[in-house]
Amino acid sequence: MNQPKPMVTLSQLMAKLAKRGIHREFRMCDKYFMKLQDRDRKYSPQDLKIIKSYRFEGDSNPDDNAVLYVVADDERNLGIIIDSYGMNSNYEGESFDTFIREIPIKEEEDFSYE
Repeated sequence: MNQPKPMVTLSQLMAKLAKRGIHREFRMCDKYFMKLQDRDRKYSPQDLKIIKSYRFEGDSNPDDNAVLYVVADDERNLGIIIDSYGMNSNYEGESFDTFIREIPIKEEEDFSYE
């Protein structure tokens, strides 16, 4: 009989990614662009690719939800985007949601930790 895999928490996933050198964060720097931590370049959605996404839901509070995206730029620099979703999003307005929806998705199994 197959045993179910134990659930991975957001902090456990971040630790696993950090061991692979993925610890920098992409953040919105204005309404239309993101920057990767410690870099000056501004990225549009077309410069990025989502290679894996993970959703986390709190056990006791439905507002305790988050999503982590593993993202690669067109030079294969890797980083993460973290956002609470639902009522408690990290970003105000619709620009972040629009930006995320415009990033192409090409899932890679290399990053499956679930």
